[in-house]
Amino acid sequence: MPRAAVVSGAHHGRAGVARALAAGALLAGAAVLPAAAVPEPAVAPLTLTPCRLPNLEHEALCGRLTRPLDPDRPDATPITLRIAVVPAVARQKKPDPVLFLAGGPGQSAVELAGPLARLTARLANRRDLVLVDQRGTGDSAPLTCPTPSATASLADLADPQRQRDRLHACRDRLQRLPHGDLRRYGTALAVEDLDAVRQALGVAQWNVVGVSYGTRVALELLRRHPQSVRRLVLDAVVEPAMRLPAAFARDGQAALDALLAACTAAPACAAAYPELATRWRALRAGLPRAVSVPHPVTGRPETLVLTAEMAAALLRAPLYRPGLAAALPLAMHEAADGRFDALFGLASAAAGRPGGPGDIAEGEHFSVVCAEDLPPRADAAIGSAPSPDFGDVFERSYRDTCAGWPRGPVPADFHAPLPATPVATLLLSGGADPVTPPVHAARVAASIGRTARHVVVPQAGHGVLSLGCAPDLLFRFIDAADDAGALALDAGCLDGVPRPPALLPWPLPPAPR
Repeated sequence: MPRAAVVSGAHHGRAGVARALAAGALLAGAAVLPAAAVPEPAVAPLTLTPCRLPNLEHEALCGRLTRPLDPDRPDATPITLRIAVVPAVARQKKPDPVLFLAGGPGQSAVELAGPLARLTARLANRRDLVLVDQRGTGDSAPLTCPTPSATASLADLADPQRQRDRLHACRDRLQRLPHGDLRRYGTALAVEDLDAVRQALGVAQWNVVGVSYGTRVALELLRRHPQSVRRLVLDAVVEPAMRLPAAFARDGQAALDALLAACTAAPACAAAYPELATRWRALRAGLPRAVSVPHPVTGRPETLVLTAEMAAALLRAPLYRPGLAAALPLAMHEAADGRFDALFGLASAAAGRPGGPGDIAEGEHFSVVCAEDLPPRADAAIGSAPSPDFGDVFERSYRDTCAGWPRGPVPADFHAPLPATPVATLLLSGGADPVTPPVHAARVAASIGRTARHVVVPQAGHGVLSLGCAPDLLFRFIDAADDAGALALDAGCLDGVPRPPALLPWPLPPAPR
């Protein structure tokens, strides 16, 4: 599932370069979900008290809800969920709040309160914003691993085997915690937590906004509790059938191919970086090899062994954000000439600031992915054919990390397409997204049926909601008086989002005659 401030779906969560290297994911006529009211179990009302949240200028309301770690064992260790409500400004507010579901898997929703409140500012006039740290994230029975220092040596940060060794050590430490049964942190359990939160808040229906992995949670919530959802917004869609690591190489390759094609089609880029794909693949064929590079944070020169797995992760990380991907042709060209500064620097920039609001609780991340996205047998077939530039290193990396990781049960219909639903659903996709490209959202829209509206922003990367007029589109979709009006909204204002032009060297090479 980087990164824009809000719409991060990063599938990596370590410091600096290491975070970029961690990954190395029906017809309208189907039966309609029932709309009849279903009796709800009694849930005690939730007490909310004033609180302050990170980067949020005004006061919020916070509370905690106790939930069973294992619903099949009510006497087992309970966990508490952290819940925050950013209250609506108007006194006469709407009864249907907005629930935001964060990405990852492993992001804290509450830690994103500041940027989310700004993104949903118009909605906040009349609707509360509800944030719930999913079990295993934030301050809800967190499953966090120690983050390596951003100034640690690249040989330590970037070596995939050392990263896997750290994760296995973290797994063993987490299992010793009172809430350390790692089989109890999957999406299906998180969905039941969310519905308990809804009941405790006294909410009949809410508008659900999911981003990246949060779209998987949102779709499972729609599957299990369709009556609770008024409107649904899915940004960077993870379809139910999607197996994340297996999809990384295929979807990343498509995004890279489009980037290279755009460079070839632009005379200045083609002249500056001739035969770029061929030269990069020649470099990859010569790996592993020792390389010298300044540390992106300290600036100290270091030497390390660059492997194919590391090169694939360095190449993929900037593709999340077109503004960074614009510098990839330059970085690939210089790497082919033996200079790796730009490639490592881009990966560090893509990973973001360690300890920031987009960080990933890696214990929760792998508890979800190992159970839901990888076949349980270690000798099962790789899920997709190796790609020219990424091979199958991402899936193999996840398989190595997931070896011995406890796997919780997954519902039998978890990966099945959703049946058609009367819930008005807005799906948003970036055409240049290397993780959740439009093909995944298109299949979800087809299974949902005529109440789905799929908007593709051709040159956007991973996450659309923070771009241009998208926040206004979000407001108008949720605020529309009826579903027909919501689905008929004009989204043409997003068509003009451009692909940033490739960064060119200076001085420019002479134009071809």
